Amino acid sequence: MADLIEIKGIKSFGYHGVFESENIAGQDFFVDVSLELDLTRPSVSDDVADTVNYAEITDLVIQEVTGDRVALIEKLAGRIADRIKNTYPQIVTVSVTVHKPQAPVNAQVADISVTINR
Repeated sequence: MADLIEIKGIKSFGYHGVFESENIAGQDFFVDVSLELDLTRPSVSDDVADTVNYAEITDLVIQEVTGDRVALIEKLAGRIADRIKNTYPQIVTVSVTVHKPQAPVNAQVADISVTINR
């Protein structure tokens, strides 16, 4: 089993959604990222060059949320996961959860989220 880096609750504002009102008003999105990779070397070296820089990953997530509009959070989560995997080949598995707590549904919900694993 690989080691794990988790980044939870990355907050960013975006204009994603099926409805035109979502594309005009926008809303907050929250993203959780779990990265499985071998952390043996950085756990000994204490050198950021031997691991993935989670500040860079956080910036990548924000770029995707604030970037080109998509209708579905499924696509947004997939886009984030694919970009992380393509940028950091040492990552064995990436899991991305996009939360859309203000999704326009006809009931009160605490959260709606989609998780993509690559």
